[in-house]
Parts: sequence; C-alpha cells; structure tokens
Amino acid sequence: MDTLTEWAKSLPPLHDFLPPASPEAYIVLLSIFQYFPVVTTIQWLTPFFPQGKTSLPRSALNFPGRYAWVCMESIGALNLLYTLFTAPSNFPGHEDGISSSGHLPTWHKLVACLYILHYLNRAIITPLFLAPSMSPIHLIVTVSAMSFNYLNSTCLAGWLLGYGTPVLGSTAPLPPSPAKATTQTAAPTHHYSPTKYLPYIGLILFFIGMYGNIRAEGTLFRLRREEVDKKQHSKKNDDDAPPNNKNKYDKVYICPPPTGYFRSILYPHYVLEWLEWVGFLLIGFSITPAPSPSHPPSTFPSAATTSTLVLAPYYAPLANLLMEKWGLSFPLPAIAFCVNVVATTAARASWGRKWYVERFGEERVAGRGGFVPWCKWF
Repeated sequence: MDTLTEWAKSLPPLHDFLPPASPEAYIVLLSIFQYFPVVTTIQWLTPFFPQGKTSLPRSALNFPGRYAWVCMESIGALNLLYTLFTAPSNFPGHEDGISSSGHLPTWHKLVACLYILHYLNRAIITPLFLAPSMSPIHLIVTVSAMSFNYLNSTCLAGWLLGYGTPVLGSTAPLPPSPAKATTQTAAPTHHYSPTKYLPYIGLILFFIGMYGNIRAEGTLFRLRREEVDKKQHSKKNDDDAPPNNKNKYDKVYICPPPTGYFRSILYPHYVLEWLEWVGFLLIGFSITPAPSPSHPPSTFPSAATTSTLVLAPYYAPLANLLMEKWGLSFPLPAIAFCVNVVATTAARASWGRKWYVERFGEERVAGRGGFVPWCKWF
C-alpha cells in the first residue's frame, strides 16, 4: 500500500492528462497501455462479449448499436487532433502546440492522417452508411473501447509531438539520437539499415490492409442483405406474417461461404486490419523524438526532462533487437497499438469461430479457422 501511495504521489498533476500536457504524463499512460495484452487474457478465458453477434438481447445497460459505436470509435481521432493542437511539442518553434507555430514534420503529419482516415471509416462511414444494422452494445464494451481509444490516441499524439520513448533497464538501451536515426548520409553503425525504406513499405501495406478490410466487411454486409431479401421473397404471399417495426436486418447472421477472403478463415477483416496496423508500425520508424530545447540536437532528452519508461518484459527483447542490434528507433506507441489490436481481436475471432460452429455446424464452417487458415483452434 505504501508503494502504491508513493507511486500515486509521483504522478504528474491530473490536468496534465487531459490532454497529456507533459512528457511525464505521456510516459505514465504509455507505461499502462503497454500492458493491455495482459488484460486480453480475460477475453481468451470467457466468451462473454456483449456486442454484435453475442450482444445481450435485453439489458438496462445496452446502448443503441450504431450510436454507441460512433461514440466509442470517434474518441480516438478526436483526442488525437485535440492533443496535437493543444499540447506542447518538443520540436523547436512548436512549444505551444502545432496550431500556433506551424506544422509537424511530414511523416508525423502523415501518420496522424492515416490514423484519422482509418477511424473516419470505422467510426462514421461503416456504422452510419454501410452496416445493415448493429446490435446493442453493452456499457462494459462501450467504456472499455473508449478507454482503449483514449489511451492509444494519447500515446500516439505524445509520440508524434516528439516526446520519444526513453526506456530504462539493462535489456533496453536508450534509443539512438534523432540525428543518428534520421540522417541517411552519415556512415551507418550497423550493416543493416532499412529505415529509409520501411515507411514506404508500411504505407503500401497500410492501404492494402485497409482496402481488404473494407472489402471483407462489405462482403458480410452484402450477404446479410441478400439473406433478408431471400427470406422476404419467400414470405411475400404470407398475409398472416406479423408486422415488424424493427430493422429488418437486425440479428440476421450468415455463415460466409468458403470463397474469396473467407476461403480459409472466418475473420479475414480482422487479419487485414492487422496488416493495416503492421504497415502503420513500419511507417512509425520514420518518427523520431525531438531534441529537448535545453539539449543539443545530437542528444536525447535525459531523465531530468523526460521520465524514463520501464518496458514490459515481452517488449525488452524487441527493444534490444531494434536499437542495439539493428540501430533502429523503437516506436513503442505504434508497436503497442498493433500488438494490442491483434491480442483483443484474435480472442474475439477464436470465440467467434466457436459461435459459428454452434449456430451453423462444422460442415458449414468447412474446417476454416478463426484467423489462422484451416486451424480449428484459432
């Protein structure tokens, strides 16, 4: 209890977190966000997930699906924009926020735009214009998603503002200086230096993943509409059918045939979104921390100006590989984002496959995996 009290006293003031107006607040939130995969173990252990196919039919804590989705998925893009325009930046000439002093570096702006583009589709276009219907979403899911998106967008915003990721520990050396990480003309310390090309590869993967994700979800929407139209056609002469004022697509689900994106897995839209965020991560190698105003450009801000971060045990080996062996930067916010999305959606896909088997039978599932091709366990 004393340790917890001391930790609480060491935290920055509360107003620094809305938005994170200091690198110290950014490090605190990033320290929390990196442990999200531990939280997802709950999802792997229980099928309880009151949203979509597995939503609770009647609950006082349910919210209308479309509008709950818009709220919980919009918070990330809104928070990112708000933080970028109001929080202090570490880049020279941008100390009062980018709105008053100009623009962030090009790759930083591009990363922000890609994030907003994804959530424009996810939070606005898909629920309001493309999805035939959306089941009620429980308060637990709504609050959890809003918390995830707040933490994620806050960490990304601090990273884009140049706060960096000064890590602590013998297995995680400090990242190379911005000059070393960004200067392509200097003689490389290591023989392997793909930094120049990784962002462009990432950009290609991002758009391939986003396109595939939209197409796969669009296939599911089309199949649901076709299923309803087929049922309505068969009942068009049934004068005794009771009136129904609900959305005709509500709770109508299909097992996609094993063709196209769904040939070997049932959740290709998840896997393609993973590809999207892997591309986002590769672009992240172009993002470098800005030098502190009190330090020469060739040095990284020290613990005196920026708190250090103790890496989660599963990230320390990766930090060593990227920074010590390959001489790259360590874009932890983008890495954590990608890992966290995979961890939570993989659990949902695994339980989702079981749901498909229970509802449609193994024959209709046709041996497909949830997210691993032809794997009945995943």
